[in-house]
Amino acid sequence: MVARTVSKRRYSVVLVTYGEVEKLSARDLWPSSRKILFVITRKIVKLPRLLIYMIADYRSARHYLDWKWHRYRSCLVEINRRQVLGVEAALRRDPRFGGQGDQIDVADAYYFVPPYLEEVLDRFRGRSDGIVVVPMIPVESAFSCGPACQMAIDQFGENHLGVLRVARGLWKDGALHRLYLDHLFASIPAAWSGAGRTKKQGLVLVIHGTIVKNRKGEKPSVFTGLDETMAFFRLMHDKIMADPRNVFDEVKLGCLNHSRGGEWSPETVERALGEFEGEGFGSVAMFPFGYFADNSETDYEAKKLLDRSSAARKHYIPCVNDSPAFAAWLASRIAAEIERLDVQREVFGSGESGK
Repeated sequence: MVARTVSKRRYSVVLVTYGEVEKLSARDLWPSSRKILFVITRKIVKLPRLLIYMIADYRSARHYLDWKWHRYRSCLVEINRRQVLGVEAALRRDPRFGGQGDQIDVADAYYFVPPYLEEVLDRFRGRSDGIVVVPMIPVESAFSCGPACQMAIDQFGENHLGVLRVARGLWKDGALHRLYLDHLFASIPAAWSGAGRTKKQGLVLVIHGTIVKNRKGEKPSVFTGLDETMAFFRLMHDKIMADPRNVFDEVKLGCLNHSRGGEWSPETVERALGEFEGEGFGSVAMFPFGYFADNSETDYEAKKLLDRSSAARKHYIPCVNDSPAFAAWLASRIAAEIERLDVQREVFGSGESGK
């Protein structure tokens, strides 16, 4: 525990994720799609501004028609807001932030829909002694925590380490692994265990894929998080198979890829489902372990692939979303990040203070 020389500090915590439109309309989709291409896609593909607008508008129209036809509505932003409430309540139960202790505020923010991360950071500027930004994706990369790091530098300059910290390495936390195992096995129908078992049973662990080679066939120049993605899968694979509650004969990785920028992860959801079919698996479950909240990639794209598979029994397991156990775990991680931020403040100076 770090000894603190200043009492009654005020901290701000920002839970940031990509964000998806809540109200399906072309008017809302267009700015979101354009921001996605400006922030993420241009990290891996150099595109002229006019082409970015054309691709974004095409993408918006395609999503609008697809989601409208299938009556899909994204709950990502709604879930993130509930996660904020759960984490804030859990933090206020921490003696450091309860009663007459340090003050803490928790807010939601998004890369691609309002309230934008840069606007939330600007709001906290000058009123916080320290800010912790938590990208709500367990595996870090230039596409997940990368935008948060860049926006921190943009907003606070090169001296941002004196006032702000971006949480990283959440996927390595053993407590998260245990939380995932409990969530996973509590979500499996009783018929999948004991006498109810029919043929072999498989599990697809879904995560966002990443670029393996750029368009020149070379190693990408950006940090893709490939090694971390594979290490996270191996960890969870081994823990699931070793758990006494396990009902699965095999666990496979299922990546959700994009089409631009080069060669993406070959271990796709389609490949995993196809292999289970070829190997005679009668039951297949799916769990998006690479996401903290359901979104159009998980409970729509990935689930649609599961629903279309040939397995006789299929079961989709939602993300941990706003479960109390997840809120408690994340609050404990944030408290630890604040302790590390206190060390940063001592080393790099407090920069702008809320005092």
